[in-house]
Amino acid sequence: MNISDVAKITGLTSKAIRFYEEKGLVTAPMRSENGYRSYAPKQIEELTLLRQARQVGFTLEECQELVALFNNPQRHSADVKARTLEKAEEIGRHIEELKEMRQRLLTLAASCPGDEGAYCPIIDKLSGCCHTKG
Repeated sequence: MNISDVAKITGLTSKAIRFYEEKGLVTAPMRSENGYRSYAPKQIEELTLLRQARQVGFTLEECQELVALFNNPQRHSADVKARTLEKAEEIGRHIEELKEMRQRLLTLAASCPGDEGAYCPIIDKLSGCCHTKG
């Protein structure tokens, strides 16, 4: 199967597929005599795993570990579950940080008159300045 067919099946672009290959995240496809890549079902499964793992927040390094686990018949599902739960906790922490950032932005916006004047408490607070309204 050629790269454009694999792109359609996996939902990845040809560029992304080549990138994952260059980074060693997937098993290298066979090459035909003319140099074209020829993909087997194994590479399609690896690429599908990569796409879906990236969609739920796994980093490239984490994806590489998941592909290694995918290819390891001796893997333990407990290892995969542990990595998944760690990622879920990490995302939960990011969500809390984003909520705090949002609240800080709303507080800053509430402090600003938002008029035609130059005085802006948002700029003052972000810069650490102590200008007074003038």
